[in-house]
Amino acid sequence: MDRVEQYRTLVEQTMNKYARYKRADENVEVQLVLDKEHDHYRLSNVGWIDQKRIRWDTLHIDIKNGKIWIQHDGTERGIANDLVELGVPKQDIVLAFQAPYKRKYTDFAEN
Repeated sequence: MDRVEQYRTLVEQTMNKYARYKRADENVEVQLVLDKEHDHYRLSNVGWIDQKRIRWDTLHIDIKNGKIWIQHDGTERGIANDLVELGVPKQDIVLAFQAPYKRKYTDFAEN
């Protein structure tokens, strides 16, 4: 299995783990969107809380140029830590939610 295919599998596996967590509010649906053709992966919450419509992403990940780009991470633990534990090297993970000039101060890839 080539590296990008392995990363697709690991991202899907990890996001499925987070998708199993259910919100206490039955009017909010957890949606997992896995676009393997274009390498876009999202875990979203949609629905209603009281009289207010909500829609937000818990996770948004892309795979670009052979690296995992974490566009948004709303988890407490940090999905990058999960991916590192599964064997993804830090130099293949970009914390894209960080400003480009700040990325050099992390242990992860700049781009």
